[in-house]
Amino acid sequence: MNCALPLVSADLPGTGGAIKTQPSDFVVEELPVYLPSGSGEHVYLTIEREGLTTRDVLHSLGKLFKLPSRAIGSAGMKDKHARTTQSFSLHVHKGEPAELAARVEGELGLRVVRASRHENKLRMGHLLGNRFRVLLRGAQADALARGQAIAARLGERGLPNAFGPQRFGASGDNAARGRALFENPKSGWSAELLLSAWQSEQFHVWLERRHALGLLPQLMPGDVAKRFDGPIFDVEDLAAEEARRVAREIVPSGPLFGSEMRWAKAEALALEREVLAASGIDEAALARAGLGGTRRAAWLYPAALALEAAPEGLWVAFELPKGAYATVVLREFVKSDALSAD
Repeated sequence: MNCALPLVSADLPGTGGAIKTQPSDFVVEELPVYLPSGSGEHVYLTIEREGLTTRDVLHSLGKLFKLPSRAIGSAGMKDKHARTTQSFSLHVHKGEPAELAARVEGELGLRVVRASRHENKLRMGHLLGNRFRVLLRGAQADALARGQAIAARLGERGLPNAFGPQRFGASGDNAARGRALFENPKSGWSAELLLSAWQSEQFHVWLERRHALGLLPQLMPGDVAKRFDGPIFDVEDLAAEEARRVAREIVPSGPLFGSEMRWAKAEALALEREVLAASGIDEAALARAGLGGTRRAAWLYPAALALEAAPEGLWVAFELPKGAYATVVLREFVKSDALSAD
């Protein structure tokens, strides 16, 4: 997983089991920020699919309706080896949504759950999060009892908001390839993907350093905190903001390094500077690579955790905010880093 953080449930026995043995074992449903209004220039199609990436669906929709890529939108990227329910927007002035949905079902073989019009394009990040229902196939015979103990621990403490293995590629070397681009710059979607993997790896380094200091999930002087509804802000009154952190209103945020990133201050800034310096990259190199940077919530609280025993194993259901990875939560249950990077 490119993350050496210890499990928050390390002292509890794992459930075992494998994920994504087949697409129907891994069910993902987007949680939208809003529902379409029923009128407007864009048609929203909520599509259920298996065995296709988000890019595959975007390409197929563009080809079917003869639309350029800029006329099609989605809120997030979803796993290929999963049963996914995801919304797409099409900038088409004519045609009833039901007619467009029928074409998608008839010509692309995809199931359309909902179809309606809306005023604006669906853009990346326009979602609250995702609901997951995952089968841990072949889990231990007493997996339900083990899983309940782990779920209780996660509900009590939460866990680090690490990136899943898919962020680092099937071979796990995307971050190293991204690091090489600072010496041999390239442009395009592939370069952006590799550079983002390098950013993610450095975020993991920061998480590990912070955890080793005993300062997760609590705040430290100079932190930039993040509210769960999005905004970030400088921590000025540490005692007052720590009380809000305990109440789960806010969490500390960590660096996704870039030339435009909002840096922490005081002791928190010193830690961020140490991590970047250790990587061998400076701010000038970040700017040359075109990395703007941002900040990421450092801690995660899964919602609606529920377990269900089945003859095939153990079903685990939960909800996560956008940008969080289900595999990070599942790692706590199966007690293995050998989770799929697909």
